[in-house]
Amino acid sequence: AVCSVIWYVVKATSEYDPYKILGVSRSAGQAEIKRAYKKLVREWHPDKNKDPKAEDMFIKISKSYEILSNEERRANFDRYGQMDENQPFGQSHHQGFHGFHRSFYFDESFFHFPRSRDFADSKYMLHHAQFNSEILPDSYKRPYLIKVTSDWCFACIHIEPVWKEAVQELEPLGVGIGVVDLGYERRLANQLGAYRTPSIIGLVNGRVTFFHQVVVQEHLRQFVEDLLPQKLVEKVNDDNYLAFLESWHAENKPGLLLFDRVSDVPLLYKLTAFSFRDYVRFGYVEQGDTHITQLLQQFNINTFAPSMLLFKEDTQKPADIIQARGMKRQIMNEFVSNNKFLQVPRLVSQQIFDELCPVKQFHRRRKYCVLLITGEDDAFLPGNKAFLDFASAYKKDVLRFAYVYQRKQQPLCQALLQNQAAVSPQVVILERRSQAGRVLFRSVSGGWNGSEEDKHRLHEQLELLQRDPSYLTTDATLPELNNEMAPVSPSRPALISSWRREMMPILSLIFSALFILFGTVIIQAFSEPGESKPQNSKQKESPTTQNEENRSSRKDFVEVTELTDVTYTSNLVKLKPGHINVVLVLTNASKNTLLRKFAKEVFSFSGSQTLHFSFLNADKHRHWMASLLRSACFDQQSESHSDDEDSPDCAGYVLALNGHKKYFCLFRPVFTGDNHSGSSSETSFSSDSYGRATSIEVHHKLDRLGLWMERLMEGTLPRIQVPVWPTLDDAANTNASAS
Repeated sequence: AVCSVIWYVVKATSEYDPYKILGVSRSAGQAEIKRAYKKLVREWHPDKNKDPKAEDMFIKISKSYEILSNEERRANFDRYGQMDENQPFGQSHHQGFHGFHRSFYFDESFFHFPRSRDFADSKYMLHHAQFNSEILPDSYKRPYLIKVTSDWCFACIHIEPVWKEAVQELEPLGVGIGVVDLGYERRLANQLGAYRTPSIIGLVNGRVTFFHQVVVQEHLRQFVEDLLPQKLVEKVNDDNYLAFLESWHAENKPGLLLFDRVSDVPLLYKLTAFSFRDYVRFGYVEQGDTHITQLLQQFNINTFAPSMLLFKEDTQKPADIIQARGMKRQIMNEFVSNNKFLQVPRLVSQQIFDELCPVKQFHRRRKYCVLLITGEDDAFLPGNKAFLDFASAYKKDVLRFAYVYQRKQQPLCQALLQNQAAVSPQVVILERRSQAGRVLFRSVSGGWNGSEEDKHRLHEQLELLQRDPSYLTTDATLPELNNEMAPVSPSRPALISSWRREMMPILSLIFSALFILFGTVIIQAFSEPGESKPQNSKQKESPTTQNEENRSSRKDFVEVTELTDVTYTSNLVKLKPGHINVVLVLTNASKNTLLRKFAKEVFSFSGSQTLHFSFLNADKHRHWMASLLRSACFDQQSESHSDDEDSPDCAGYVLALNGHKKYFCLFRPVFTGDNHSGSSSETSFSSDSYGRATSIEVHHKLDRLGLWMERLMEGTLPRIQVPVWPTLDDAANTNASAS
């Protein structure tokens, strides 16, 4: 039985002649072979030809073209009658033994001899977790071609040469490549719906499509092209180029035109359009078209090399241009990536807002967003045009200009306008401080009508902002922007869409529970162990009680240590070089409220290895603050407050103490409410400035501590030098002797 199988394979191989099947001579060129192939494919395609032998003939035609279209395989066949390039050529002259050897090799699955995995496939191997975390999300930016194979797959050997050539052609264009081993990744294969080998799968936008044609390089290329959406690139000529360029306003996207000689849109250009479809509109101009004379003349196009012209708000002059004979993927991606946005784009989604106005990061240059809040009626057009002209002339790396329609982004505009409807357009300068939506901003006084006076006023305030970052004074939390470009019908056939629909309610529930738990722990972390119990008469605090009190302020999230006679030296006087202790001054009455607020404001900084957090009870160490300021010669008049009844109330003050370099930075509560005592809201230190700070409600005293902490981390706070740190006992004794 074995011999009969081998004899049949040898006989079939010797009778197979790709030249006869395609009807060409052995001296035929590639162009002639390709014409014959296309003619026969149309004639014998099983969908069009109902002859029972059509399918077999179609396979023979495709296999013949696969051999003759590759010079190496064609030469192999011409010399030795060999159709597989894996056979060593020099050993094929002894037809008897080596014919048997070739048949034995090709029919290895009959004898169950394992085949070692191709080394080239190893770098493309996919695993279940990697597929779901990396490949699926990336399929919304580029298509993937995935081969399903196994170690015992005989048919996989025959498609291997074509697969290699397809990978070499498509991967440099930007197509993702993957290989799934059915024997080792059964779970991933089941997810893809692949139950046999070999299988070739296309993946785009999370959607799986199976390849059902004969495995030929040209078919694989067309398969990838068919995976892409149909209207990625618009054909442009003299009749429609103006409409294409002027659609920037409605689409809120720049327009990109590629000029090339080929009649069909290049696959590389389609793949680039797919990657950046959310940012840029793509058009293609065929230079052989007779209806592009006006286009070529207006933009002075060089017809001898592919050209890319990118247009923004100005449709008469391209904002950027590039020409290259060998247009590569990297060149295209870099060119488009640098021009993703208009000069003044409209904020239509949270994604665009995040990219235009990124959150400020430490040790990086600031990014400010200059936002025009306007309307979409014709009456607003002159002011919008003036804002665009100003932004085009005033180009700074730290500034991003944008505008927003008040009617379409009402929650955002209400937060920036502080719930006041804008009668006329308003310009707001803002800096994002956290991913949660926290911003610092300031409205430009006088509104915006586009007059020269408005431009001059905005120019002055932008210059002032770049000199003094503290110019932005208002703090707010912005809501997430509405997605104005979201499709009306949210149906999206994807592998992960059903997973998202099922998991989102569960994830929402989990995050809600975590939020409640997080808030509860923070509150409990700075609560007194017995604050809900009736207090007994005042007794002398035992060391055990003090230790429990200290442990309660060090729970979980922010470790806060009380400065006492025991901890004062180690947490201040002998603090390591480069370390800073942030100390909150409080009283018994304000302790619980201030500690909760303190924890909230400094929580985002608690991960730093060089910051320590403490609190000082002013009721226990009443004169330490005044003694520190006197030793620093900060306020000479404060010496007049020597009596207990006149001693200042320092609750709410925060000091950043550098024990090694002997300096401190001071945070003073800023008056934000009504002055119930009728005194002035002066915030600078004077003889009674401490008393004026008490007019602030306790929970408002630390409202701006987070901003002060950011300036502390940036190193922009003023530093007050001290000759020596006063001890807690020295501070008490000094004031006692003075009285």
